Amino acid sequence: MSLKALIFDVDGTLADTERNGHRIAYNKAFEELAVKWHWSADTYAELLSVTGGKERMKYFVENYQPELPADRALQELIAEIYITKTRIFNQMLQKGLIPLRSGVARLFREARESGIRLAIATTTAPSNVKYLLSSNLGEESLGWFDIIAAGDVVENKKPSPEIYQLVLQDMRLKADECIAFEDSKMGCLSAINAGLPVIITVNDYTRDEPFIGAGLVLDQLGDPGEPVELIEDSLGTFNESMLSIDYLITNYG
Repeated sequence: MSLKALIFDVDGTLADTERNGHRIAYNKAFEELAVKWHWSADTYAELLSVTGGKERMKYFVENYQPELPADRALQELIAEIYITKTRIFNQMLQKGLIPLRSGVARLFREARESGIRLAIATTTAPSNVKYLLSSNLGEESLGWFDIIAAGDVVENKKPSPEIYQLVLQDMRLKADECIAFEDSKMGCLSAINAGLPVIITVNDYTRDEPFIGAGLVLDQLGDPGEPVELIEDSLGTFNESMLSIDYLITNYG
């Protein structure tokens, strides 16, 4: 099969949103709503084992047993925090405080120039994707993607394969005609379970996770002057300073 599409996760993959984005936004939301919670970098690292913001807060309550406001039901509280956090996070994005990771914009351009289609498969809110792309690449970039599957569009979140299955169905493509780009074990499992080849770009939170089944594990996609660090290469073919569309077509096409 020839390579026809690249499908990207967002948080941690397109941008390092977790440590300096979502975590800060959650803590500001807690303060704004007078909820006596605080997520340190270490606590947040553990919470990232759970996919989805609302699910993450539920896990935090069940496992850390923090103080709960007496005047709000837990489900309502979680919904209120999530809405507030999303607003704060979007404001951060609109101010340009969260840049794309090395090589992301370049690979988008190379794919479009080569006729390779683009898609998004993420559990983050649709507005997060919109503002991340538009603040870094301009409003027109939203039209570069055949489908932006985000938020609660499927019942089960990663590591379930449902989000990738939805994207493949919408694009009318087979799994082996695409490559998924992820940054975490959960994301890797989701893509593998959907039958997709997977390339991982790790971040500080995920560097030590196991990525069983991934074809390639790098520290980033790379740009001129910012060469990649090769971590794992199941094909044994990667000897590049940047991950290019030519390499992907040659080795995954």
